[in-house]
Amino acid sequence: MFNKILIANRGEIACRVIRTARDLGYQTVAVFSDADRDAPHVQLADEAVHIGASPAAQSYLRVAAILEAARKTGADAVHPGYGFLSENAGFAQACVDAGLVFIGPPAAAIEAMGDKALAKRRMLDAGVPCAPGYLGQEQDNETLLAQAEKLGYPLLVKAVAGGGGRGMRLVRSAAELPQGLEGARREALSAFGDGTLMLERLIDHGRHIEIQVFADAHGNAVYLGERDCTAQRRRQKVIEEAPSPVVSPAMRQAMGQDAVAAALAVGYQGAGTVEFIVDENLKHYFLEMNTRLQVEHPVTEMVTGFDLVEWQLRVASGERLPVSQDQIQMTGHAIEARLYVEDPYAAFAPQTGTVLWWQPEQALHAGVRIDHGIRQGSVVSSFYDPMVAKVIVHGRDRNDAIRRMRAALAHAPLLGLRNNGRFLSDLVDHPAFREAKMTTTLIDQWLETQEPLLQAPVASDEVWRIAALAFAVQHGSSWRANSVAAFDVRLALGDSTRSLRVQPGQGGEVVVTQGGTNHAYRGVAYQTGALCYEIDGVLRRLIAVFEGNALHLAIEETCFVFTEPSAMPSADALKDASRARSPVAGRVTQILVQVGDTVQDGQPMVCVEAMKMEMWLNAQAHGTVKAVHTQVGEQVESGALLAELTLGEPAATPTASSSAT
Repeated sequence: MFNKILIANRGEIACRVIRTARDLGYQTVAVFSDADRDAPHVQLADEAVHIGASPAAQSYLRVAAILEAARKTGADAVHPGYGFLSENAGFAQACVDAGLVFIGPPAAAIEAMGDKALAKRRMLDAGVPCAPGYLGQEQDNETLLAQAEKLGYPLLVKAVAGGGGRGMRLVRSAAELPQGLEGARREALSAFGDGTLMLERLIDHGRHIEIQVFADAHGNAVYLGERDCTAQRRRQKVIEEAPSPVVSPAMRQAMGQDAVAAALAVGYQGAGTVEFIVDENLKHYFLEMNTRLQVEHPVTEMVTGFDLVEWQLRVASGERLPVSQDQIQMTGHAIEARLYVEDPYAAFAPQTGTVLWWQPEQALHAGVRIDHGIRQGSVVSSFYDPMVAKVIVHGRDRNDAIRRMRAALAHAPLLGLRNNGRFLSDLVDHPAFREAKMTTTLIDQWLETQEPLLQAPVASDEVWRIAALAFAVQHGSSWRANSVAAFDVRLALGDSTRSLRVQPGQGGEVVVTQGGTNHAYRGVAYQTGALCYEIDGVLRRLIAVFEGNALHLAIEETCFVFTEPSAMPSADALKDASRARSPVAGRVTQILVQVGDTVQDGQPMVCVEAMKMEMWLNAQAHGTVKAVHTQVGEQVESGALLAELTLGEPAATPTASSSAT
């Protein structure tokens, strides 16, 4: 038995675990890094302990610091959440050795499934179908290249200790393999301390379908249906749903039985997920087992009615599973959308900054749930995952769930950082999603084919007028004064600029002139966060927030950011190919150039890792490296100057014959 639970995690999963634990009468302890001192999970818990600096390696991955936090607070159990140490067998065993209940599977089960190659061997022994691959101990590039030729392309390079898309590369030809091996090995060493790799034949045009399993300490194990996680970008899940639109009852039973067999083969206990890849003929192959609660567990909760964190706590305290397999039913349809602070219209580049507006309670209608770990004023840093919230909906059928999802996303905009909210809304409405024709690589293919879904939304003329109206009201009485007949405003949105005029009209109207045409608005009023107006007899209320000279406006299911540009552009606004600046805030992981090197236009120079993604800084012109202003391991801000070039082709060195002439 235990009474106080330390949550060895952060963000939305820490908040989610704390809520169920408190509902069941448990006391809770949060841990936090420097960057998370004021985070919501810290304030939600009964107690909180600082465990180190902002980088995860100096805080959330410090086993000793977490155990010491449990000792100081008297916590007698640890919930690992997901990510960080959740699938670290050494951490699970260290908790047990310290006299703590680890709310997860035994260390032996984590170890058995944590090594992806070993796990596949065990699954083959248990009769679970697996995709062809190389699982050998020989790790030199020559061996891996030879094995890849035997398997054929395309294939996946995967870290045996990987998870969450880390240490994984998709390779479509032999020419891409060396770079894929290097990138996967480097990322795996950084994230897991183990650079061992395996190769796996890619099931092209496949669907990613996983089975939720649960086992207790009394030999009972069940499966709770499937989740379809096919909508991914760069091997990271974007949308998950339950049930899968392509899985029949017979297929569900077959996959469920294989998943339970996988769990029993390693003596599993607690919540786990067995992931399968399903080919075009709906044949399934084992990918891996995640020995923890999954990010997407809420969709299973929505369709089964069970609280999986409650089940974790009950199993960890020695209880039997609360239901048998024949008592598990799936009702309706659930969809989860991951809200990432990344720009889907700039190759999903991660973003950092301050949350200016976030009021998810505005979207909490029937069938809607939002799990998050941020609030207005939160600073999103480059140290952790870019996922800041999950929007989950439940409907009577799939179409009903899609409609609810689009409404929920529209009613809960995140302002202050570029994010994928509009993209998610468009994605669930896309024919490929509605008709269940997604594949795990389709979004990545869209990046290459300029799919309209990945083109930034264009603001309509009406949006420009509303922005001008907001700026006029924000400037207060200056444009209303008798001495000022009109307020001229010049606005910028991305690369576009427009000039509009706002002036008082008759009977309290406000007239916006655009392109020589007048548009009259009534009842115009602005308070922080809300712009109200009436046009053509229709009253409207929009979310609008000013930050300096920028207006963040939620309208037409999109968050637009307008500014009043200066007549004199700043030096930073000018594109200068001689000064290479970091594309994101993050940690420098590779530097491929040094002073004196010649570079070609497009040549990779520096790699910056931010929020589980590697971003390369490429040369924007031919030149010679004049200076390098960073080093591997340094934490840099977005826009930081990393290298300088002397532009132009280097002068040719005279040959002996030419000089003699």
